[in-house]
Amino acid sequence: MNPQTTLVDVDLPRAQIGANPQHLILGLFTDYWFRAVEPLPSAALVTLLGDFGITPVSARAAIGRLARRGVLDVDKRGRRTYYRMTPGTARTLEQTQRRITEFGSADRPWDGLWTTVAFSVPDEQRDLRHVIRRRLRFLGYAAVYDGVWMSPHADAGQTVELLESVGVRSATVLRSTLVHAQGDGDPLAAWDLDAVRAGYAEFITEYTPLLDRVTGGRVGSAEALVARTTVKDVWREMIGTGPELPANLLPEGWPGHRARAMFVQIYDILGPLAEVRVRQLVSEHDPALAAVVGHRTTTHTPS
Repeated sequence: MNPQTTLVDVDLPRAQIGANPQHLILGLFTDYWFRAVEPLPSAALVTLLGDFGITPVSARAAIGRLARRGVLDVDKRGRRTYYRMTPGTARTLEQTQRRITEFGSADRPWDGLWTTVAFSVPDEQRDLRHVIRRRLRFLGYAAVYDGVWMSPHADAGQTVELLESVGVRSATVLRSTLVHAQGDGDPLAAWDLDAVRAGYAEFITEYTPLLDRVTGGRVGSAEALVARTTVKDVWREMIGTGPELPANLLPEGWPGHRARAMFVQIYDILGPLAEVRVRQLVSEHDPALAAVVGHRTTTHTPS
């Protein structure tokens, strides 16, 4: 696979909250096997998924589907089967990881310029249009008009890369100041701020008890692995709806930064504990490979 492959080029499973085995497998690779050149034994992946309530039959089926889709490479060694991420998969998942950990950061400066994307896709390519819209939301855009999307912080380079990789023939990307906006043409109206505020408030309410137990050292390694994965998945889902607007454009008392701080604390503090659990389960199948397991934080990825 081309090392310049982008996220839309890789046939990844649709991200979702909950025990989706294909999504969980890629999350485990991203969070704990990111620095390894060695492949993981299939049996170890099956055991890891067991912590999330995935049966061995479902786990093996999910691994097989990812391999057939070109997301995982297969390595046969005698009677044992090993898997690793393809280079394209690894690159796209790193892009996604950076987006998840940077989303909602309070210290991102804004130069006052909006990134605007205008594109046109023929009716016979509706599926492509859906892919573009989903990816634009993940990058931080909201639709101001049909086919016109705006964001204060979205990466223009990644946006161009996205449009080119899917073969959009009619598109424009601008970086410009906002001179006039009225009614639905105001980019701030493109986000449902009341609904987003309610989503952040729900996140804070739901995960405050977990954070209290995490900071109090009352979470074991098995629970840490599952809880860390879950909170990351929930936070990722919020990226598609949450406006990454500068502070001066947000309503007073905006809860987004508090919600992000909660995600960061839970994800980072549980990292070492979750790593212990992954090492334990991998060592059951290949003790030498257990030493390769690592964990990353929202600010640091060990080499």
